[in-house]
Amino acid sequence: MAKNSDNDAAAPKRGLFSRKPKAEKKNKEPGRLKQIGQVFQMTRRNDPMVVWWMALAALAVIAVCLVIGFLINNWITMLIIAIPLALLAAMFIMSRRAEKAAFSQLEGRPGAAGAAMSVLRRGWILKQEPVAYNRHQDLVFLGIGRPGIVLVTEGPKNRVRELAASERKRIARVLPNVPVHIINAGSEEGQTPLAEVGKAMKKLPKSITKLEVSAIDKRLSTLTANRLPIPKGVDPNRVRPNRRAMRGR
Repeated sequence: MAKNSDNDAAAPKRGLFSRKPKAEKKNKEPGRLKQIGQVFQMTRRNDPMVVWWMALAALAVIAVCLVIGFLINNWITMLIIAIPLALLAAMFIMSRRAEKAAFSQLEGRPGAAGAAMSVLRRGWILKQEPVAYNRHQDLVFLGIGRPGIVLVTEGPKNRVRELAASERKRIARVLPNVPVHIINAGSEEGQTPLAEVGKAMKKLPKSITKLEVSAIDKRLSTLTANRLPIPKGVDPNRVRPNRRAMRGR
């Protein structure tokens, strides 16, 4: 009887340990090389010239290193150094072209302006849902950072102007001393391209502290608590660009 009880107690342990690795394999993320391959394929579909640009960058690095090697009469060492540098140059080109390809896929899609903001990381609080919209599905997204509050609009400039101005007034009633900046995202004249939205937000002059960023976010929750649902067809979470793809890793 003691042997049976021992076997019964051990059986669940063997079952537990035998199944766990399978579950882990299913949920395991793809490896680094596989991720790079996926990024390359995505970029190549949208930008067939990426292969030639990568090859040109790699060959340029090798050529420069070989010239230096012949000048110092040690071309073998310089060739060894050139190979990893050439790979880095090719990866750098791929990451830049991948970023452009990712943003080109967002063009014309509802929620693209909010997705363009998502490249910002530390120091920013970004609202995933639009804070204002109209029947034409023009949208206004909000971000909070050291420059203050940034409203990023999506839609024709003449049509979203009133929408952004109305949202600015609402914010001013709650936070009168916090600067509010407006960036018109889009491909029309006078608008900021999607790929440049994050850079434009970073370039804004800093006027508040990191602690004030969190305080402003809590204060703004009073404005967004009673916000109406997102209009149909707009799901910013589904159009978020792949950050790994845009960084080339």
